[in-house]
Amino acid sequence: MTIAPETVGELREIAARYPQSRSALLPMLHLLQSSEGFVTAEAIEVCADVLDISAAEVSGVATFYTMYKRRPVGDYHVGVCTNTLCAVMGGDLIFERLKDHLGVGNDETTDDGKVTLEHIECNAACDYAPVMTVNWEFFDNQTPESAVALVDDLAAGNVVTATRGARVCTWREAERVLAGFPDDRADEGPAAGPASLAGLKLARERNWRAPEPSSESTTGDAIAADQAAKSSRTESDVAVAASPADTADSAGPKSDSNSDGKAPDAGGTH
Repeated sequence: MTIAPETVGELREIAARYPQSRSALLPMLHLLQSSEGFVTAEAIEVCADVLDISAAEVSGVATFYTMYKRRPVGDYHVGVCTNTLCAVMGGDLIFERLKDHLGVGNDETTDDGKVTLEHIECNAACDYAPVMTVNWEFFDNQTPESAVALVDDLAAGNVVTATRGARVCTWREAERVLAGFPDDRADEGPAAGPASLAGLKLARERNWRAPEPSSESTTGDAIAADQAAKSSRTESDVAVAASPADTADSAGPKSDSNSDGKAPDAGGTH
């Protein structure tokens, strides 16, 4: 397989964004996963050529980070957190149920190429344990039953929406967004849920505020701090207003019962 000239052009475009071009390697690898489906041997050589570094340096990065895959991935990468809290809350049971239901093991893909299953480390969403991801979009407070329903919807081509995010796109579409080419889904879904905002709610109820700047601060520092605080409060107000009313109600996949069976005409991960 030969990497398309258009893709090589986009790789050079990414490299030009950085004062030191080798800093572009991470998004470049995501772009190649979008075009090729995984990090191929040719992809490594192309990155090395564009960045004027050795293939060994590129390979060292591609094999260090687990988000880079060295073999084909299905349309939907399903990750089940099996780190401590998620495991205790049911993550291990979810993972075992999905392995049986899909007929695959860890880091394996179903015969139809739809779903790749992987157990993953902490997703930094412990307040919603146990959590899953589909192409890096969050699905909170999962159960074995909701997890099975989720992968069935994905396999059927139904429109599925993340608990605190956008419509789920394909693996390749998600990788393109991670490469720095946005789609139209950045503002879909709430940015935060009730569990994440509990501390903010408590602070408001008790009228807690951040300490005022010390007298040693310069006038400019004090003004900047005040403006930052006001901006933060405004953003928090928007997040609270957009959050689901009940965390439990937002658990699990949301399928469009009127779907025509086609994947959504948008892609990416946010």
